[in-house]
Amino acid sequence: MEMLWDIAFADGVAYEFEAHDLAHRRASWRFDLRQGLAAPGGRRTNATLVRVRRERESMSEAGLRQDGSETRRVTLVTGASGGIGADLARIFARHSHDLALVARSRAKLEALADEIAASGRLRPVVLVFDLIERGAATHIAAALEAAGATPEILVNNAGFGLAGEAAGLDPAQQLAIVDLNIRAVVDITLCFLPAIRAARGKILNVASVAAYFPGGPGMAAYYASKSFILSFSLALSQELRLQGVTVSALCPGYTKTDFQARAGFGPNMDLARLPGSTAMEVAEAGYAGLIAGRREIVPGFLNKLGVSLLPFLPKALILAVISRLQ
Repeated sequence: MEMLWDIAFADGVAYEFEAHDLAHRRASWRFDLRQGLAAPGGRRTNATLVRVRRERESMSEAGLRQDGSETRRVTLVTGASGGIGADLARIFARHSHDLALVARSRAKLEALADEIAASGRLRPVVLVFDLIERGAATHIAAALEAAGATPEILVNNAGFGLAGEAAGLDPAQQLAIVDLNIRAVVDITLCFLPAIRAARGKILNVASVAAYFPGGPGMAAYYASKSFILSFSLALSQELRLQGVTVSALCPGYTKTDFQARAGFGPNMDLARLPGSTAMEVAEAGYAGLIAGRREIVPGFLNKLGVSLLPFLPKALILAVISRLQ
């Protein structure tokens, strides 16, 4: 039902309802969206809903909004408040992509948007949402529409992990890993896939070299979530390739960002002593691989070597080594 009313209120257009006609201004539906959308007195007929959807799909393909103005085509980057996500935004901006940035921290997003605008680029659209919340993708779509924007490239970067044995970690936090790293990625991807297909655009999903391992003792939920992202990306790549859509999985190794602090990496953890890439190095490799149309992007020679050797090593040995490092 939420999607129905998002469509009904978009662009301030009054649509036909069974009981009567209601005109809703843009300010009104924005307010309703934040407070929780309430159904108006009448309901739209199925015929009207189909007509509206068809009209909007054709206008989207033509790059037009309801008022006839040109749609702002953007690269939508989630988890853009820091680390790899922020540097991916900088790289895309450097290559003249218009941007929409999503994260929970308004202050960090505004600072990044100001930085990009100061470089002479169009100021990114700032979207403050918590992707763990149900319905976030629908709300982001509504906010983009209000800004006159539609995604032609999607960068699913938001995610986190926790260090520790599964039995000793908070179950709610481990389920939050599943919600953000898996469910939100699928939700956002499916929400914007029609627009990306119409634009013959691209999707970059940030996974990890962890996706190639048989499991991750000490970070079980995180490793499993990244295996899902890699599998999901490869499947989408095959499904969408004949439609002109590129889908790539970025699989970095150990990267020095705030990820480690949030995950609870201790100073004595062996993994933290390994040489790592910078977020900018990973972002540059990710952008280059996406533009080149590569399905899997593994930055760094040692990471590529490790991934290529994994199939030849016993799983018991791999699991023991990971357990020792973490």
